Amino acid sequence: MSYFANTPTPPYYAVIFTSVRSEGDNGYEKTANRMMELAEQQPGFLGAESARDKLGINVSYWTDLASIKNWKANAEHLDAQKNGRKLWYKSFKTRISKVERDYEL
Repeated sequence: MSYFANTPTPPYYAVIFTSVRSEGDNGYEKTANRMMELAEQQPGFLGAESARDKLGINVSYWTDLASIKNWKANAEHLDAQKNGRKLWYKSFKTRISKVERDYEL
């Protein structure tokens, strides 16, 4: 099993979401699983990688900026974003970058 997303040859885009969680689950795990399931159905989605300790990092990969914009505007995703602000995160930051090169060791 690979822990890495199977991305194509660059260029493509990465959405890097870093967060510090609030106390308690409050439906977080169920929604996070649903968001991944839903993202996988979105046109332009290439894969994702995540890790969580005190700081959570989720990187999703997309073919283009339009696909990222459409995902951000998805109705279920918008509801999850509202709950994130209200219930799940003490703080968070989203960054979008263009991947121009990748390589494996």
